[in-house]
Amino acid sequence: MIIEGLVSTRNADGRSNVAPQGPIVHGEFDALHFRPFPGSVTYENLKRTRCGVFHVVDDVLLLVQTALDLPHDPPAVETAAVIDGDVLLDCCRWYEFEIDSIHETGERPLMIGRCVHTGRRRYSLGFYRARHAVIEATIAATRLQFLPIADVRAELERCQTRVDKTGGPREQLALRLVRNYVEARTTAELTSPESL
Repeated sequence: MIIEGLVSTRNADGRSNVAPQGPIVHGEFDALHFRPFPGSVTYENLKRTRCGVFHVVDDVLLLVQTALDLPHDPPAVETAAVIDGDVLLDCCRWYEFEIDSIHETGERPLMIGRCVHTGRRRYSLGFYRARHAVIEATIAATRLQFLPIADVRAELERCQTRVDKTGGPREQLALRLVRNYVEARTTAELTSPESL
């Protein structure tokens, strides 16, 4: 199964990088299969350090901010117990992992991780309808270079209805950031010298 969450890795300068990832999880989180985009900070860090921390979270606002690389305060962290990395203070569960193998075939590499330590902070409230909608809107926003803009906007409208009906202020803000991001990106493309 694929679990959406956040991965923290260590940059070469020692700072923590936090990015969304949806690894394929095997067993009781015994193995995690990551497919980061080549050239991404997560890809470079995992390739260099061969370790990280996968977090199960229920904060869609942080997912949106990290997925779309929007300005935000770095999340609070503490040092991991086993690996050279950081654990988010605001998470439900975390899984420290080491990368056992990297397969550089295909469009995206496969990095196979093994859980070496786990912990729990609190029970997850889960992703109810509004949170699922924000996640789907964010995924659509990250696919702007592949999908027709009309399809992305239609998805945002469907998501807006669900957030309006079942979301709270944090989900409303998260979806507003996604919509602003999409509009800014499409406006920039329409006014770029290449499009004139």
